[in-house]
Amino acid sequence: MYYDDSEQHHIPHFHAKYQGHEASFDFDGNIIVGDFPASQKKYVVAWADIHKNELIALWEIMLEHGAHFKIKGLA
Repeated sequence: MYYDDSEQHHIPHFHAKYQGHEASFDFDGNIIVGDFPASQKKYVVAWADIHKNELIALWEIMLEHGAHFKIKGLA
C-alpha cells in the first residue's frame, strides 16, 4: 500500500502482484489500474473482504503518521 501514490491520488487502495501482472485495487476488490488474471482476482477480492477493516485502519495510519503494518496474506 502506498498512500502517496500520485497515479491513484487519494483513493484508498492496495497493490497486488502475480506472475508479472500488477494491479491497484480499491478496498472492495475492484481494479483501479492495471491488469490481473481473473482466476487470481477472486483471491484478491476474498482477501480484501476478509481484511477490509485492517485495510481501512492501515490507510488512516499511513495518512496520519506515515507508518504502516503488515496484513497477513491468504497463504
